[in-house]
Amino acid sequence: MCVVPEVHKQSVTMKIAVIGQSLFGQEVYKELRMDGHIIVGVFTIPDKEGKADPLGKNLYTRRNKTKYLKGDGILQLTIFIFLSNLHRTLINGDKKGGFTVFWADDGLDTGPILLQKECVIQPNDTVNTLYNRFLFPMGVKGMVEAVRLIAKGEALRIQQPQEGATYEGIQKKDNAKINWNQSAETLHNWIRGHDKVPGAWADINGQKITFYASTLLDNGSSPRGQLLEIPGSCRPGIVTKEGLVLFGNDGKALLVRSLQFEDGKMIPAGQYFCLGSNAAVELTEDEKKFAEEIRAVWKSILTNVSQIEDLTDFFKSGAASMDVVRLVEEVKLRTSSFQLQNEDIYMNTTFQNFIQMCVRKLRGENDDQDLIVDYVEKDINNMIVKIPHQLFINGEFIDAEGGKTYTSMNPTDGTALCDVSLAQKSDVDKAVAAAKEAFEDGEWGKMNPRDRGRLIYKLADLMEEHQEELATIETIDSGAVYTLALKTHVGMSIQTFRYFAGWCDKIQVRVKTHLFQQLLVCAIIIPWNYPLMMLAWKTAACLAAGNTVVLKPAQVTPLTALKFAELSARAGIPKGVVNILPGSGAVVGQHLSDHPDVRKLGFTGSTEIGKHIMKSCAVSNVKKVSLELGGKSPLIIFSDCDIDKAVRMGISSVFFNKGENCIAAGRIFVEDSIHDQFVKRVVEEVEKMKIGDPLDRSTDHGPQNHKTHLEKLLEYCQIANMEGATLVYGGKQVQRPGFFFEPTVFTDVQDHMYIAKEESFGPIMIISKFRSGDVDDVLRRANATEYGLASGVFTQDISKALYVSERLNAGTVFVNTYNKTDVASPFGGFKQSGFGKDLGQEALNEYLRIKAVTIEY
Repeated sequence: MCVVPEVHKQSVTMKIAVIGQSLFGQEVYKELRMDGHIIVGVFTIPDKEGKADPLGKNLYTRRNKTKYLKGDGILQLTIFIFLSNLHRTLINGDKKGGFTVFWADDGLDTGPILLQKECVIQPNDTVNTLYNRFLFPMGVKGMVEAVRLIAKGEALRIQQPQEGATYEGIQKKDNAKINWNQSAETLHNWIRGHDKVPGAWADINGQKITFYASTLLDNGSSPRGQLLEIPGSCRPGIVTKEGLVLFGNDGKALLVRSLQFEDGKMIPAGQYFCLGSNAAVELTEDEKKFAEEIRAVWKSILTNVSQIEDLTDFFKSGAASMDVVRLVEEVKLRTSSFQLQNEDIYMNTTFQNFIQMCVRKLRGENDDQDLIVDYVEKDINNMIVKIPHQLFINGEFIDAEGGKTYTSMNPTDGTALCDVSLAQKSDVDKAVAAAKEAFEDGEWGKMNPRDRGRLIYKLADLMEEHQEELATIETIDSGAVYTLALKTHVGMSIQTFRYFAGWCDKIQVRVKTHLFQQLLVCAIIIPWNYPLMMLAWKTAACLAAGNTVVLKPAQVTPLTALKFAELSARAGIPKGVVNILPGSGAVVGQHLSDHPDVRKLGFTGSTEIGKHIMKSCAVSNVKKVSLELGGKSPLIIFSDCDIDKAVRMGISSVFFNKGENCIAAGRIFVEDSIHDQFVKRVVEEVEKMKIGDPLDRSTDHGPQNHKTHLEKLLEYCQIANMEGATLVYGGKQVQRPGFFFEPTVFTDVQDHMYIAKEESFGPIMIISKFRSGDVDDVLRRANATEYGLASGVFTQDISKALYVSERLNAGTVFVNTYNKTDVASPFGGFKQSGFGKDLGQEALNEYLRIKAVTIEY
């Protein structure tokens, strides 16, 4: 990249010729124009396939740049990567890299130094990561800074030392063969230094195989997979689900994720031994005729391309969204044997991949054949449930770093369900990188919003097809009563995805005022009380807005989230868009809060943890945050209420989902004239509740979610007794296997008591009296809390209901009902119950950013 300024003394405005190419040259050009300099010429590369280089579109293009290389008053600059070229930097394992801006001479890179910038090379950096993170943004800034220094007369001229100077030629394929008798780190550096061009290679089974996407592995448990003999290597490689594990002569390992054969075909390294099912299919004569018909269609669309080759890329050749629609319709005219969707084109952008996809569909082959799931199968609830148990990253189920796992327990009997992969910090990095790449380089970021909505609708349909299986998994993992899990946990999740799928093409873009943009990579951390529904409330809005997501389910309830990951892949959600990481909050949650590439974090959980997350998000990179935190929701029951309904809904307000409900009525205020009647009626109904196996359709009340929570409820009741509250029912653990706790009712609860102020998050009803007719005093008592998530009022006086509703300081107010949420109604709290909204149109704003654009023309 050269900038050739013609200096006018005593003036900061210069005439500049820009010599360069691509987006880098374009950005330098734009910045120089913004600084007020006059661009007198743009010199770039010839057009490719009828498409001008981005820099060439900005002015006019000249091929002969020698006119500007000599002459009085002309200064020349060039940008060059120091510490040899970038590939050599990685091959050498250098810890630092960077670039230098030179005053150009006849050698271009041997002139005096004007300025230098450097960065730290991370162990798994590649040419792409360094370019995107440092060389592109800082290179543009460096060139512009150099011109500014010249304009101010402050530019340095530091002569380069000749001692130790070398010149490295461009790497060639013949010289990129791997020497296996080296350490793992040296092998890794050699592979990443040659990635993508020319590509490090080795002979395996008589073929020249090129290796891409290398990462160093921490020493841990030996990976499981199929051995692959590699001539010259100290030990065989291991083909695993994650890729090909290779070993250095020091016994340490590296992982290669992609392999390329001599014919140009590239495959995931983990599929090396699956070529029989995943390799290119041989076309029949009829299929070859079909392929040529489609080739002609491509040619009619890509009029700027002289010939459609197998590797011709639909979008790189200039195709736009209208061309996608046309291609889909053209294929429909030629066959009715399968349905082609717009996303099929985004996922198969080269002609050969597109034809392979079409032929596989013509043959009726399973679209899900690339998804490998190591299920834990259980014969339960009159069905076989298939439960994934590994991390889900970049469209694949993989083991955690080092093979670490933990045991997920069944709260009904306290037995183990299965071992689940326990994500580590390095797994978080992988998931975030996959999510970032899926948006920036994948089809998700380019996809038409309506096509995105169609995928989310398809996901909702698959969830509905699997609703009994999802509800069964939810029940055995969280303790939810099956009928409730089916209707609410799963049913509302399906409704949520359908609701937000409909929003995808309705997010407004108002050119004259402002426009909405995605946030890119979002992190979501959810609790254990509604594992699937909390996932849906946040993830559906996140995906509808066009972002990618890394989600951490609660460590004690990861299984429906992992089943959801499987269904998202089968629905066609592109790889990397959805990533699920079971693990601890201290490791996974903290690293997501701290991660510089995460731009939004949505959290549901305790106020204490929410505060910590908010602080971490602020300190790291000022992430956008939404928090749905603790509650102590008041329910006020006036004497003029429908007492039958008040009793029925009052019980539901507390004992719904065995009290593990963020909006549960944490304190019930009953007007003193009906207090005793209300308590008597409540106890009579609670005594009828059946406690037992949550899979039994007649069960009303299942186990608490986990043992630690059960112990906290017992302690909560002990404190209530010590402070003088009256226990009128329950308060004990049920004597049976599992984590069962009796529905509990306390009366005579005074405002100063612990249970009047703190949330139990369990099946404990806390009843207080208030004086008849004293509306303002009971409002004062109801609002005397730092929480403000939900509230309720029962009265047949509409004026009183409106008066109370307006003055209750909570994000949701229920009138003569409770727990009645709707996917179209925004949900969120006030005060220390958090901020931001789930559900409704307002939830989309949590996953969008607003940009104001002002144009003069």
